[in-house]
Order: sequence, then structure tokens, then C-alpha cells
Amino acid sequence: MNPGEHHAHLIETASRSASRGIFVMSRYLSRSPQREAARSAVLHRQLQRFPSRYREAVGSLVMRHPRIADLAASFPALLFALAVPRRGFDPAPAIASVIEGRTLVEVAAAADLPMWLRKLPPEAFVAPIAELPDGDLFRRQIANHLPRSPKHASTWLKIFTDVAAIAHEPAAVWAVREFVRAPVRLNPTRLRLVGLWSWFSRETATVGYGLIEKPWRPEMRIDAALAAANAWRTEISLHVNLGPEPIVNMWLRAGHVAGYDFVPLSSVASITSEAKAMKNCLRTYGLGLAHNRSRLWSIRRDGERVATLRVAIRWKDPLLNIVELEAAGNAKASREIWWAARQWLHMHDLSTIQLDRPSWGAVPLDRCSWLALWRPYWLAKQRIPDWLPIAPSRGALEAL
Repeated sequence: MNPGEHHAHLIETASRSASRGIFVMSRYLSRSPQREAARSAVLHRQLQRFPSRYREAVGSLVMRHPRIADLAASFPALLFALAVPRRGFDPAPAIASVIEGRTLVEVAAAADLPMWLRKLPPEAFVAPIAELPDGDLFRRQIANHLPRSPKHASTWLKIFTDVAAIAHEPAAVWAVREFVRAPVRLNPTRLRLVGLWSWFSRETATVGYGLIEKPWRPEMRIDAALAAANAWRTEISLHVNLGPEPIVNMWLRAGHVAGYDFVPLSSVASITSEAKAMKNCLRTYGLGLAHNRSRLWSIRRDGERVATLRVAIRWKDPLLNIVELEAAGNAKASREIWWAARQWLHMHDLSTIQLDRPSWGAVPLDRCSWLALWRPYWLAKQRIPDWLPIAPSRGALEAL
């Protein structure tokens, strides 16, 4: 038996035991030349590094030819892509190219697999490899941000794949850069929102861009990006909860008391303007406003904003109350402003105000606002993801 035939025999034995996740070769080593034994040991270790659920598939492919087996050490990603092909990809031509002795570059091209994946270890591949970006410039960029440890490799690849699909290549490179810099600071479950925000950050003609206060930039750190993306999501929630029309029933009337004007905040624009000017969290009240849990008012003196007021039902009291009254930056409002607010509130006959308070989730999101917001993304990606459906969904919004 020549060395090539002997090597193929060893691989066949390995494949037969792959279904148990163990590649048993040691009983053959006594009959192998020293070089062949070392080569088999390397192959054994490499195959063991692939995730257990895919070892049988990888082992079955490895036994077909020594050149395929060599991929376990020279290009683990290519071996995996051929053994566990992505949907719609036929690996047969690429496998034939390996057996024919074509170069790795040629085989990778036949498999539509980027050459930069060659640097990833077997531990990275826990699912079929999606189509990924490539090119000389891109390879130079991504080379600086590859995972430093095999234990982070699968998370690294998932982050890159997900962000590249949701957003764009620059955002994907940025995401893995931040992951490599501080793995514990980056929660992969939040990257869907960050990806959407980074995509809309470059689409200046969209409604979504108009709701962004701080756009994505590649020099951002992950904490700043998460904060900006969360602020964008809050603005979206307000936008789709209230829709384009102002709130008709503000429960109370605008008025002027003791030198102070009480101005209704009945629209997305007025609430956003007040929140920015007063540096407060009014934009988080979209859900409560839509479900008639509260109303917001601006208190002004000589046209200048001095405080923000929220009225609602407090505890078991069936009558409206002042539940929040704060100056700019959530600072304590003066006693004088509180007294003016109490007088204004009690100018109304509170006993006649009947509040229809639907159960939480019963009020649908505004369909027109939802479609206007996400349509550019659907068209650009040429798909409507399950996590961003065409029908307005509170569950989808909350899951972002």
C-alpha cells in the first residue's frame, strides 16, 4: 500500500467513527511511517475541533480523498463549507476541483468562499457559512480584527455574518472590531437594533434617518453606539405609537395661571421638541400615551419652557393627578410652579373626566408610520425579515 492509499485508509476509518464524535486512528499508527503518523495525528486533532454536530458530515467528506483531508489543516472553513453546504449551493464541482489538485484560491472561488476565512479555526463553524464579502481591500481591513481565541471564533463569525446581512460591510467590520476589543461588552442579541440603526444612518433620505439623533460612525465605541441605537428605538416607538395625527382628547384645556402658560404636548413633534429642550425622557411615553395612561404638558413663562408636567391616575384615586412635574434636566420644579400647576388642574371639573383605558397592547401601532419607516429597508434588502414584518407588531418592536 503506497502512502496515499494508506492515508485514505486511515481517513476512512476516521469517518466510520465520526458518528460517535471520535476519530479512532491509534491502532493503525504502528503500521504507519513516522511522517504519516504525524500527519494523521494533526488531522485527528483538527477534526476534533469541529463542532460535534457536524463531525460526521466533515468526516464523511474527508474519507473521500487525501487532498480533501488536507483541508482540515490548510483551510478548515473550505472543508466545512463543502461538508455542510449552505442552502442553494451544490458543493460537487468544488469537491471535484479539490480532488483534481486545483489551488485553494480556485477551489474557494468555486465554492464562493472568501479567502480570508482561511484564518478562522474549526471552532468558528457552528452553522452553514453564509455568503460573505470579500476583496483585497476588505481582506486587509478584516485581517486586523480576527478573533484572538478559538473560544470566541463562533461568536465572532456570527456577529460578522449577522451585521453584514442586516446592515453593511463597514458596520460588520466595526462590530467584530468592538467584539475583539472587549468581548464581554458586546451582547450579540442587541446587534439587530444596532445593525438597523447603522443602516439607516447612511440613508439620509429616509424617515428612519430623520428619527436618528446620533448617526453611526465607524470610530464609535460600542457603548456609545448602543446608547444612540436605543435612543433611536425610543423615537421609533413614540412615532409608531402615536402616528402622524395629534392626540385629540388631552383631557384638560390649555390655560394661563399665575403668569404660566400650560401648553399641550399632543403630537410626536411637540413631544420630541420638549424632550430635547428640557433634556428629559418624554419620548419614552409613547406606549402610555397611546393607551390613555397619561397626558403631557409644557409649562412656559413668557414663551420660555420652565417645566414639564405629566397628568395621570395615581394609585386607586379615580381622579386625575399631577404625577410628574420637573424642570429642565429632571431638576426639581419650584414651589411656585407647583402651586400654579395645582391651580390650573383644579380649574377643571375633574369629576366629569372619564378615561377610557384599554388594556396594554390592545391599541395597534400606526400602520402608515410603520410602513413609511421600514419600506426603504425592505426594498434595499429585497426581503421582509420575519423579525421586521410588514404588519405592525409590538412584539417585533420590543424585540429589537
